Amino acid sequence: MALLRTRSPSLVSTWLSAARQYPALAAVAGVGAVLLGTALVNRQLARKAQRDNPPKGRFIAVNGVRLHYVERGNGRPLVLFHGNGSMIQDFESSGLIDLAAENYRVIVFDRPGFGHSLRPRNAVWTPEAQADLFKDALGRLGVQRAIVLGHSWGASVAVALAIRHPSLVEALVLASGYYFPTARSDAAASLAPAMPGLGDVMSYTISPIFGRLMWPVMLRKLFGPRAVPEKFADFPKAMAVRPAQMRASAAEAALMVPAAFVAAKTYGELDMPTIIIGGEDDRLIDTEEQSVRLHGEIKQSKLRRIAGVGHMVHQSATPDLMAAIDEAAAATLH
Repeated sequence: MALLRTRSPSLVSTWLSAARQYPALAAVAGVGAVLLGTALVNRQLARKAQRDNPPKGRFIAVNGVRLHYVERGNGRPLVLFHGNGSMIQDFESSGLIDLAAENYRVIVFDRPGFGHSLRPRNAVWTPEAQADLFKDALGRLGVQRAIVLGHSWGASVAVALAIRHPSLVEALVLASGYYFPTARSDAAASLAPAMPGLGDVMSYTISPIFGRLMWPVMLRKLFGPRAVPEKFADFPKAMAVRPAQMRASAAEAALMVPAAFVAAKTYGELDMPTIIIGGEDDRLIDTEEQSVRLHGEIKQSKLRRIAGVGHMVHQSATPDLMAAIDEAAAATLH
């Protein structure tokens, strides 16, 4: 009697059969598989970005936070805080660090979650929380008084440092900052990516992809009406679109409006020399309703508006920003 051979169903046919029987479950499983694959790819790309862009500075552990910083030059301390989504290489590629290091002891931090600095999840990293962290970090570096410059979101950190620790800040330079609450679609769009759980999933899957796709559009908005300068080619895009940095960026974007609401009540307390600088054609932040208004709130401040320049004043008008630093430094000597 001939033996009948039966062939066991293949994995593919089993999957197709199950998909026809349970289409909703199959769809969920398919989406999950795609997200898992995307997360693995993004993790590998993030690791490659960090290998290709190793730390150029030093590390300091402060209150459980590992901070990366670069220090150059000698003279009066000058501290630089970068904006949201950025890192030390932004100031580095602009040429501002080398220019300032001719006369100052320049200290530039990767703020928590950006560049090579970590961002622990046990804190909400408001400008005030970051100000307290950097106060302790600067103390560890032997800095008792400093001129402090902040660009964009970094300007909020600079202001918070001056409000909470005024003896540390002898002068402020605030560039392209956001100081007063307004309705912002970008802040609203960041609420979901900033949420615990959902934000983690998004930052490891779709956010890096979206960030890469939107990179040219974002640069046009940041630099417009000027063209993106050739020197910015040294800025490591791959580092900026890593999952961890994308989540940090979303968290700071979501904090923009509430942070400005809190800070707006404190500006009258600032009594150190303050130079406020902004591009008149800033497409990200309205210079008139932000920098000009802040100038009215801080009586001893000086306002420097740069025509034909957008949000990235340190890149597009580096000599003007350097002049603002020197002006702030000179004001402390009178």
